[in-house]
Amino acid sequence: MRGEEGNSAEENLETKEGTPSSEDERYIHKVSVPPKQKLFQEIKSGVKETFFPDDPLRSFKDQTNRRKFILGTRAVFPILEWGRDYNISKFRGDVIAGLTIASLCIPQDIGYAKLANLPPEYGLYSSFVPPLIYALMGSSRDIAIGPVAVVSLLLGAMLQAEIDSATNAEEYRRLIFTATFFAGITQATLGVLRLGFLIDFLSHAAIVGFMGGAAITIALQQLKGFLGIKNFTKKTDIISVMQSVFGTMQHGWNWQTIVIAATFLCFLLFAKFTGKRNKKLFWVPAIAPLISVVLSTLLVYLTRADKQGVAIVKHIKRGINPPSVKELYFSGQYLLKGLKIGVVAGMVALTEAVAIGRTFAAMKDYQIDGNKEMVAMGVMNVVGSMTSCYVATGEKERKKQTKDNVLEQEPHCQMIVSLSLAAGSFSRSAVNYMAGCQTAVSNIVMSLVVVLTLAFITPLFKYTPNAILSAIIINAVINLVDLHAAKLIWKIDKFDFVACMGAFLGVIFFSVEMGLLIAVSISFAKILLQVTRPRTALLGKIPRTTVYRNIHQYPEATKVPGVLIVRVDSAIYFSNSNYIKERILRWLVDEEELTKESYQNKIQFLIVEMSPVTDIDTSGIHALEELNGSLKKREIQLILANPGPVVIHKLHASEFADLIGQDHIFLTVADAVSSCSPKIMNDV
Repeated sequence: MRGEEGNSAEENLETKEGTPSSEDERYIHKVSVPPKQKLFQEIKSGVKETFFPDDPLRSFKDQTNRRKFILGTRAVFPILEWGRDYNISKFRGDVIAGLTIASLCIPQDIGYAKLANLPPEYGLYSSFVPPLIYALMGSSRDIAIGPVAVVSLLLGAMLQAEIDSATNAEEYRRLIFTATFFAGITQATLGVLRLGFLIDFLSHAAIVGFMGGAAITIALQQLKGFLGIKNFTKKTDIISVMQSVFGTMQHGWNWQTIVIAATFLCFLLFAKFTGKRNKKLFWVPAIAPLISVVLSTLLVYLTRADKQGVAIVKHIKRGINPPSVKELYFSGQYLLKGLKIGVVAGMVALTEAVAIGRTFAAMKDYQIDGNKEMVAMGVMNVVGSMTSCYVATGEKERKKQTKDNVLEQEPHCQMIVSLSLAAGSFSRSAVNYMAGCQTAVSNIVMSLVVVLTLAFITPLFKYTPNAILSAIIINAVINLVDLHAAKLIWKIDKFDFVACMGAFLGVIFFSVEMGLLIAVSISFAKILLQVTRPRTALLGKIPRTTVYRNIHQYPEATKVPGVLIVRVDSAIYFSNSNYIKERILRWLVDEEELTKESYQNKIQFLIVEMSPVTDIDTSGIHALEELNGSLKKREIQLILANPGPVVIHKLHASEFADLIGQDHIFLTVADAVSSCSPKIMNDV
């Protein structure tokens, strides 16, 4: 009895989920047309979804004017929000984190300034004012602000092409301040106009390639200081650099410099390895650069190696940032050049900062507003340009997934550990997080340490060898070459791999700007290709169901005799409408040839599954009209299945629905097939 009941239950289930019952066959749902929206409501809805998907003003609803003012002030200055709950415990964590990242940033800033072709004090300036501004306006608790390697190299390369920093140091400095000003204006404008989504047009694959190429270029540039070469090429491509390196091998290399650089690079790599093996010792690679600077400086001073040809930093200007408002170019030939370079640098800096800010926010389970972050970054760079700073941002590194990254780690720390083992030896943001920072006060502490360094300690850097700065930078950028990510990109998407390698090769064989241009161009080319050549599929019926799926994905799916079912997997716009029409007709021709060869029923119905079609424009409707005309000449009826609300509204507005007949638009493919089947049987 139980077996018979089980069989009966299975048969009932098969009736419900498989072949339609007689009641289902008698009643077929029609596609509903949504109520028509007024023009103003339609525009308002579109603008809201495009620019305000997070509804940023929802907290202001039903509030008094006084409360709205308070909320608005807190929105502009988040420090007023989290500052209310600040306590000694949080301050202790922030002080430790601030001191730790200061020990990392001071030697790095001096080296990054050299990448930007600036005197070393300007790197320190850029870790004083911008972090203070960000602490007031930024919403991320963990991001550490300062100059970074890639942006420094980008600025240095682009500016050097306009002005020689060696012969026209003052004009070069003015242009870099102007570029920083416009970088800030660009960032703030994107945030205020809520256009942050524009930075997402640079694909992940292109960024991986660009960062890898930039890392190699940066490392190659450091061979000048690493080998003690005095006359070095100004170009950044690998061929020019290698010619400069090997061309000076006989008489240009300094063995004392090489010994210092190689010794401390090994020390830095060992410190990184130690921090990687024991996560509790994350502070070891964080303070290793400062230890290297102190020891190498003492070594050079005691041995007077500078008299043996070891190049040293020499004088670092003492004192805090001088004002630079009057040095900005607001007219003349350098205005447009500063604007162009600033826009590029600002966008690259934003790409780094927003991504790393979101990552750390996810780790601590709090939200950051990308547009607010852009405003904060923009304001700090505008103010920075007026106080002798160049472009600052949050330091980002490439994520590197290895087995070691997840050993004995709590789930919420796994990504941070893998991030912290990448660029920047330990990046400031990762070190800030792992040192126990609680709020943006850690940036303030770091800034105060930097200003104390500028006021009292800079003379002690006089005998610091350039070789140690080169070793620190090489150690900082070496892991930006993310081979694991490139391998994964190759496995997932070959076109993405082309974008990755295009950006990579463009940077190392031509220039940083060319690599960035190639990265953007390939990213846009991919978007255009996907828009203009969308995917289409032939559908068949899954056995014992009423489900219709791609026959290439489900080989067991069977075609319906006399019916061709095609799915369009994108919106239908002017850019792809002709392709979609022609592709459907090619499907039809191929199927007609197959039916003739196998003596099957002639194709009488063409069903277009429109579930993935989110929108259609006038060109798309015109293409459907042309398709319908071609089908009529072949005596084939066009049928549409499950058009969405936007699409069905436009089909009715254009009267295309009346053209093919209201009874030829169905809710599902199964309904459409069931309506066609009796007609096919009658013809047979």
